[in-house]
Amino acid sequence: MHVRGWRRGWQERSKLERIDLYSRMTISSIPWLFTLCWQLAPFKSDIRHEPLPLVLGAALLLVSMAQCLLSNRNVESSYAHYLGLSVFPGRRMLAPLALLLVQVGLLASLATVDGVAGAGLLLMGLNTPMALVITRVLLVPVRTFVFESLLLTALTTGALAAAGVRGGTLAGVVPATLFGCVLVLISVRPSAWSLSVMWQAEDAREVQARLAVAEERLRFGRDLHDVMGRNLAVIALKSELAVELAQRGRPEALDQMVEVQRIARASQQEVRDVVRGYREADLTTELAGAQGVLQAAGITCAVTGSDGTGLPGPVQSALGWVVREAATNVLRHGDPGHCTIRLDVSADAVVLDVENDGAPVAASEGTGSGLAGLRERLGALDGALTAGPAADGLFRLSARIPLAREESTEVPHKAAGDLSRAALLEERR
Repeated sequence: MHVRGWRRGWQERSKLERIDLYSRMTISSIPWLFTLCWQLAPFKSDIRHEPLPLVLGAALLLVSMAQCLLSNRNVESSYAHYLGLSVFPGRRMLAPLALLLVQVGLLASLATVDGVAGAGLLLMGLNTPMALVITRVLLVPVRTFVFESLLLTALTTGALAAAGVRGGTLAGVVPATLFGCVLVLISVRPSAWSLSVMWQAEDAREVQARLAVAEERLRFGRDLHDVMGRNLAVIALKSELAVELAQRGRPEALDQMVEVQRIARASQQEVRDVVRGYREADLTTELAGAQGVLQAAGITCAVTGSDGTGLPGPVQSALGWVVREAATNVLRHGDPGHCTIRLDVSADAVVLDVENDGAPVAASEGTGSGLAGLRERLGALDGALTAGPAADGLFRLSARIPLAREESTEVPHKAAGDLSRAALLEERR
């Protein structure tokens, strides 16, 4: 599963990188396409076939191609600037601006010598700003770009008017120049915006995966605490008992150490189950286990009420963890002589009460991960957990889970478990 997940993630990122590359290549090819079409087309019939007009037209073509080279060189940096990855060096715009002035000057020179017809002049005027504004549109806000486009249109129109262009041709220079700028605005900037959205979505997916892994680590730590807390307390208790028996020369010390060995091995298996994400607490088993452990520690333990048979799986699992944590707290935080575990099942809810006569009040005021973890488990089933001293002088831990939402809670519980296992596998790869 983790191999397929890794491969799927790699394929998605590879696909996004291909889209990114395709967009950048498209943007880089646009100025070349326009230059080769709009600058070469007038040579066929619009430019007078005389030495000076041809030289001026060829010079304008060469300058436009140089502008395309600079545009391609700056596209990568302008994209990075737009995506917020780096700052575009302002000095890189000096050469394109100088070439733009040369282009406008050559275009005005062609008009001065009457070397190009009106249609050809408009095509050349349309192409003049293209290579520059393709880079510029990614570096400034839209409002600034529109203002600069108007200035560029005014510069081109003024230069041609000074060169003697009049009438409809001069009037057509304004929409032609603005059309080129608007064409770049509505094609290049949305493309860059789409790329930024896709990369942000990819980053969000990676952040979501990392959060899932972090949540799984918290769950793993909580489960490991729940699993090992009780067993380690029992091992410590039985080890102390074995030492006392051994000091008295009693043969029962060997039996206690054998039991310690058995619990240690069982703990190893439980830790493996937690790591694999397959372990679920069984309520019936936990009730019997808690009773056996407490009685082995010299605490009288009575289990009353239902044994949990027939309860939904998620409810049994959550209450099983409550029983385990309660038994662990009884062993670790007090010196009781009697403990009662009572499970009451009704049509509306199931209530688990664990009472003992020796746990200190401070145990209810702690902020350990045990009770916090139980509240999270019960909260997923709309349940609640309370812990504290009761009116009769006992310490009571009570868990309540409503049964009315059995059908609606079982599926989310299973989905949450699958997500945790998937996140753990993702981390372990």
